[in-house]
Amino acid sequence: MMIPRLRSAAVVLLLAGALLSAPPAGAAAPSYVALGDSYSSGTGTRAYLADGSSCRRSVYAYPSLVASAKGYALNFRACSGATVPDVVATQLGALSPTTAYVSLSVGGNDAAFVDVLTECAQPAWMSDCSAAIDRAQAVITGALPGSLASLYGQVRARAPRAKVAVAGYPRIFNGEDCNAATWFSPEEEARLNAMADLLNRTTAAAAAAARFAFRAPAFTGHAVCDDVEWVNGLSNPVSDSYHPNRAGQASGYVPLMGAALAGSAVAVTQGTLQAAELSAPELARQQGAFAVQDAGIRPERFVLPDLKSPAARAAAVRAGVDVTDPASIDRADRAAEARQLSR
Repeated sequence: MMIPRLRSAAVVLLLAGALLSAPPAGAAAPSYVALGDSYSSGTGTRAYLADGSSCRRSVYAYPSLVASAKGYALNFRACSGATVPDVVATQLGALSPTTAYVSLSVGGNDAAFVDVLTECAQPAWMSDCSAAIDRAQAVITGALPGSLASLYGQVRARAPRAKVAVAGYPRIFNGEDCNAATWFSPEEEARLNAMADLLNRTTAAAAAAARFAFRAPAFTGHAVCDDVEWVNGLSNPVSDSYHPNRAGQASGYVPLMGAALAGSAVAVTQGTLQAAELSAPELARQQGAFAVQDAGIRPERFVLPDLKSPAARAAAVRAGVDVTDPASIDRADRAAEARQLSR
């Protein structure tokens, strides 16, 4: 049992830590605006603000955790499904000359990354993963650099004195598929990881040109199917699939984005988590004012492979597949993928 003097000392230390991380008395908390897509909103953490939107914003996402740790006043505009045009149309209005910090992740939805994952998760005899990746890469190398340059210019114009940090995307696969309901091959996973690398290189170049910080999280050893996952595999609900979980946000994103914004290390403590959880009602009220505006953003939607659908059955007939026989499904999958890769 803690004796009274030690208990008092612990309380003093706790209060001192809170005071050191909070703004000075009477000073306004620095304004922090979180822009972007699901990797910033917190999709995958399985707990979302009741703000009347489909944005899947979570207090366990890195913007909320960084704001809670540093005492920033967060305007949490990031939204699942957001593309560069969505950020321009629905989120940039949160910025002003008084904005002190801005974080941003966007680009994956412009390349339809979740749609690509949906395609690649199916057996190759009813899909074409290689073609889907090729189309996405064409967007990343073609249209995306100009879109990002324009967006970053608008961010700087609206928040001229803000410190801006751009978040990249992790490699989400480790070369194996441990989910019985999906058909990602090692070769497909390697190409999907390479697509994430290409997206990060493109985003990093645009961020550097704008003189913004860029941080890409490495989930090495914590990918889908690793012993300790920082990113979900096939999940329940399915909408949380292939997104960072709470550990991925706290251990993968916070150290990088927190340091880029604050200029020093940011740790997620129990106090940080409690502060973030307590902020939920106010954040929900704040973002609820934009629910109608946010309704125009199409949420990302990973679709679970359905071998019983009419389209799947028709594809099975064409490929000579017995959908009641796993060996037949897998054998045809390997053969069809080999043909696609040899094109």
